[in-house]
Amino acid sequence: MRSTWRGLPAKRHRAGWEPGLVVPAADGSPLITDHYFPLAEGDFPTLLVRSPYGRGLPWSPMYGLLFAEQGFHVVLQSCRGTGGSGGTFDLWRNEAADGRATVSWLREQPWFDGTLGTVGPSYLGYVQWALALDPPPELKAMVVQVGLHDPHALFHADGALRLENLLAVGAGMTYQHQGMAPFVKATLRLQRRLRAVTTAQPLRRAYVPALGAEVPWLDEVMTHPDAEDPYWDGASLAEPAERLRVPTSLITGWHDGLADQTFEQYQRLRRAGCETALLVGPWTHTSALQQGWPEVFAETLAWLRAHLCADPSGLRPTAVRVHVGGEDAWRDLGDWPPAAAASSWYPLDGGHLTRLAPTVSAPVTTFRYDPADPTPSLGGPLLSRTAGPRDNRTLEARDDVLTFTGPPLTEPVDILGPVSARLSVSTDTGHADVFTRLCDVDAQGRSVNVCDGLGRVRTTGEAPSQVTVPMSSTAHRFPAGHRIRWQISGGAHPRYARGTGTGEPAVDATTFAPVRITLHTDSALVLPRA
Repeated sequence: MRSTWRGLPAKRHRAGWEPGLVVPAADGSPLITDHYFPLAEGDFPTLLVRSPYGRGLPWSPMYGLLFAEQGFHVVLQSCRGTGGSGGTFDLWRNEAADGRATVSWLREQPWFDGTLGTVGPSYLGYVQWALALDPPPELKAMVVQVGLHDPHALFHADGALRLENLLAVGAGMTYQHQGMAPFVKATLRLQRRLRAVTTAQPLRRAYVPALGAEVPWLDEVMTHPDAEDPYWDGASLAEPAERLRVPTSLITGWHDGLADQTFEQYQRLRRAGCETALLVGPWTHTSALQQGWPEVFAETLAWLRAHLCADPSGLRPTAVRVHVGGEDAWRDLGDWPPAAAASSWYPLDGGHLTRLAPTVSAPVTTFRYDPADPTPSLGGPLLSRTAGPRDNRTLEARDDVLTFTGPPLTEPVDILGPVSARLSVSTDTGHADVFTRLCDVDAQGRSVNVCDGLGRVRTTGEAPSQVTVPMSSTAHRFPAGHRIRWQISGGAHPRYARGTGTGEPAVDATTFAPVRITLHTDSALVLPRA
């Protein structure tokens, strides 16, 4: 793996390995743990890495060996019910207590010098936020990479089920801790059966043949779409960021399925006055740890050295660094989002996009969404390998996809910050999902997705309803000669479960109805123009 990375810093030490240690959880369950350490004299700070995905590839080389070679003890632990650890895995309920128990065990180790940091991506970020609920005094730094803090938002969006996320997480949580071979086999089986699973009527339990087993927490997640349901009590770890004082570095990518959660936590940390930094690259959830690993590792190492080793020499002078798409350049900023003026673009008949606001609300155009032939998803912020920027021309050729395109730009336009759509929509069934996407169209007509979002619309009679759909955030330059495009459709399947057209929850629906969706002139694409 080392040979595939370029630009990693030279190792400072040879590394040793102490595998298979048993750390007692608060209830006595054994948490199996591997200890990596520098083969050198002296005291070194400790990094805690807790994972439900096993302790082998890629965690052992990327977090165990690489950080031990840089002068850290690394405690790599399997969460309960995974990787040989005792107890039963629960999606969130045990992580705070098990993290505290591990810190208690650390205090008894002769090599622990009392200085602790945490690091890790995805769910390995969630366990960091869990420890931060009641941070131990030894905790001096956190690095949350493409991280999770709100499980409900991972699986649901405005009442719509994030179906592809659900299946990807189900496969990962069930098989990755068993080793690469079982995980790869399960992933291939899911890919083969994806269409059958995602078009099943009803969706409930349709995943079992594809995942090869029943997954109780997955059933529960599917059937509790309301974030206020008592089922989700304690799941969101937004609250620790509101009062945290532990210096925290956040890392994400523009096409990471958890990017919005990162931006939310950054805002909370800033409001709390916590020292924090934000790095956003041109990455997906997985490519941040692959193609992006040299930048991610360097950012992580600099933060940990600054706060665990009193060596701030690697820190950049600004709190925020973002990659600007369309320009393919990095930009340092004092904060996120930067100051920007909201710029509204309005749809016109004939597929045009204009800055001129309408004087009245009137229908622009109508399209038909048919759940029997759902509009497919293409790229975007996902957890799977299909994430990222894609050429949307084939998708946009469908009859159920609207596009509104501005004129060729005479000068570059920079968009930095959150993007949204104000929709004025009427329907013939009273129920519809609306997927809205910002695209960059080059001189050759290639339409590439920048950011997007999905909202749920409820209408009465022929009158339009208004809804604002968040479309995530971006840092993107539309070069001169390119055009800004607004894409609108009735869904993105299987990224989201199909809209039923009836209001019946997708999990239990057996009856689907096509929907005619009419867009009105007072709809607007709202861009933060820098």
